[in-house]
Amino acid sequence: MAATRKLVIKVTAGADAPERCSQAFTVAAVAAASGVEVSLWLTGESAWFALPGRAAEFELPHAAPLPELMEGVRAGGRITLCTQCAARRGIEQKDVADGVRIAGAQVFVSEITGEGVQALVY
Repeated sequence: MAATRKLVIKVTAGADAPERCSQAFTVAAVAAASGVEVSLWLTGESAWFALPGRAAEFELPHAAPLPELMEGVRAGGRITLCTQCAARRGIEQKDVADGVRIAGAQVFVSEITGEGVQALVY
């Protein structure tokens, strides 16, 4: 039996670096659509996209809409908001969109050190 393919992506950029941000979400959504188990971590300025409606404000020419990419990831994986990044921005679990959890470095390290896991940072 083939091992489960897992991909953990940490996106550190938001509207401050839109191309890097879009690349991370695009790779995560394509991987999820391809049957890869995806865990997308929102850190730094991408933390704001954990809030309902914020992804719809993101615009980048010739890029897929962020809300669609996030739905693709949610359908085939999970989205996590970094605990410290959330705290620095005053974001609590009650504030985030459905399907987004808040977790910290211990959980991230646990995910990226698992068997057969590929980790990418954007």
